[in-house]
Amino acid sequence: MQNKKIVITGGPGTGKSSIINYLESQGHYCLHEVSRQITIEAQKQGIEQLFLEQPLLFSEKLLEARINQHHEAVQLSKERIFLDRGIPDVVAYMDYFGTNYPDEFTLACNYHKYDKIFLLPPWKEIYTSDNERYESFDQALEIHEHLKKSYLTYGYEPIEVPTGSISSRSSFIMNSLDG
Repeated sequence: MQNKKIVITGGPGTGKSSIINYLESQGHYCLHEVSRQITIEAQKQGIEQLFLEQPLLFSEKLLEARINQHHEAVQLSKERIFLDRGIPDVVAYMDYFGTNYPDEFTLACNYHKYDKIFLLPPWKEIYTSDNERYESFDQALEIHEHLKKSYLTYGYEPIEVPTGSISSRSSFIMNSLDG
């Protein structure tokens, strides 16, 4: 059985992780965001913001982790696997920051495919920053546009998820998959 790999993406503070956690609580299989883990590991090694201090190294670690998640999703015998961000997110952020990157990044985007992409729009009412999320809301708006462009570039048609409660947004996603 070939499973469906479903990406939930969006700029910082759009509710991705909340939706992933909700879907998981409803019995769906979910793979969580890996960038915070990479940031925390770097902080343990004395690098406060790896993404700012060594953006290419951060992105290489992120690309490797997201490729590993894709491989994990392919191997799972679940009908649907939800992923908190996908491989094209890495390229979108690098484009946003103007970071040059080797061809392996675009090759990974072309080779590792997903079945559906749900894009969460910036939502000022729920946006907060913290120790791992340093972007302003205006920057989140720009990142959203880079994410949308990245997924379109790699042949996807992202479905924009309307704002609302976590359960209503999750229902929208499930209804879009079942429809």
